[in-house]
Amino acid sequence: MPDGAPAINLLVEGLTDKVVVQRILGLVGLPCGRTFGEKGKDYLLSVLPDYNQAARFSPWVAVVDLDQAPECAPSLAQQYLPRPSAGMRFRVAVHAVEAWLLADIDALAEFLVVPRTRFPSFPDAEPDPKATLVNLARRSRRRDIREDMVPRPGSGAKVGPAYTARLIEYVTAAGSAQWRPEVAAQRSDSLHRCIAALHTLKHWTPAP
Repeated sequence: MPDGAPAINLLVEGLTDKVVVQRILGLVGLPCGRTFGEKGKDYLLSVLPDYNQAARFSPWVAVVDLDQAPECAPSLAQQYLPRPSAGMRFRVAVHAVEAWLLADIDALAEFLVVPRTRFPSFPDAEPDPKATLVNLARRSRRRDIREDMVPRPGSGAKVGPAYTARLIEYVTAAGSAQWRPEVAAQRSDSLHRCIAALHTLKHWTPAP
């Protein structure tokens, strides 16, 4: 890591987003500070102005999913944070952070044990990346993957009981089946832009 690189505080929707952003910070070469939020998108957006004030004195990254919002990512960012502090990097995952995970086709295909030909070529264009990921897991040749990630019939759930745990495993586990953000960024423009934005924090200093 760069000498004297500042620790970057996180503001995220949930646990999956936390480990994804931590992995990206590791790629960029920045230490991770404290994590805040983890109570969903609505809560994050409600407290974003307060943390933007904190970003006057320390560097922050806030990540939300675009989801099904009618506006594009830049419009959403402008709506909720029209005047970001110098230390705030507010990023919007298109359409959800799952799209960033889908973008490393080879690693995720190995992790899920699903043919890579089943994967979308343009994950940022998927309107519901979470549903896409669940449907891929449904095709897995591993029973435990299917049981963990696919919702049980009649449950009314959108994901399986260990969906989040499996995604965290994919992001953090060692080996060839681990998510590679530098590879995923070649297929996901919103991830590419997030990585580029975090690089700009390497030499951040507080305003006098």
